[in-house]
Parts: sequence; structure tokens; C-alpha cells
Amino acid sequence: MSKHLKTGLYWFLALQFALGAVTKYWPGDTIFSTAYSVKFVDWGYPSWMRFVVGALEGVAAVLLVIPDRRTRFLGATTLMFVLTGAVTTHIVNHDPAVESWAAPTHLVIMGVLALANWPADWRHLLRAPTAPTARTPRPSNTLEGRP
Repeated sequence: MSKHLKTGLYWFLALQFALGAVTKYWPGDTIFSTAYSVKFVDWGYPSWMRFVVGALEGVAAVLLVIPDRRTRFLGATTLMFVLTGAVTTHIVNHDPAVESWAAPTHLVIMGVLALANWPADWRHLLRAPTAPTARTPRPSNTLEGRP
């Protein structure tokens, strides 16, 4: 897959979740559905929980567009956490498939992205990147010019 296509995919997904974050903060009905303040209460959550979910979606959307494997991994795994809650909520509340197909679809996509950006070493996941250091030559066992 070309670099431009991958970047476009990350931006497309990030825009979807950024829009989702905005709708969580929107005070009334949206063009997509009824107000999330009402939906969250209907699902059995406090109305303020939409702000937490919206904040997580917004932060994760930003992390997805930063061209660094660690940040994209953190963004994808954050969204996996949020989407697992969304899928569970839709199942528990017996929501129709037409209203709940997006959450499991995005969950699978985020799982693939998390695996694609899996950190080589967990200890380096949250560590700040460091500048490359110059390597010092290793001392040899023989003196220069002598075997």
C-alpha cells in the first residue's frame, strides 16, 4: 500500500471520529441521530458520559493523524477501548443492526491498525523519542599497525 494511500486512510478515519466527538458535545439532535445526551441516558449511562467518550474519540483522532507508529498505536488502541464499550452497549440494549453496524466495523479496523502499528518494544511505547546518538568505535585488541 502506498504511503499516500495509508495517510489518506488515517485522515479519513480520524475525521470520522472527530465528527463523532463533535456530535457527543452537540447540545441537541444532529443530522445523524437524536441528541447523545438522550441516547446515553436511554442506554443506561449518565448524560455526562458522552463528554468522556467524545474527548477520548477526539484525542484518538488526533493521535491517528500524527505520522508516528507509537501515536497511531495509542490512537487505535484508545478507539478499540471506546468501540468495545459501544459494541457492548448496542448488544445489551438490543439496538437494531442499522443503528449499530458502524461500531463493530470500526472496532475491526482499529484492531488491524493497532496490529499494524504494534510497538517493537513495550518499554518504548510511552517514552519520549530521543535523538540518535553517535556511536563510539569499539577499542580493538591490537595496536594500530601491529598484528
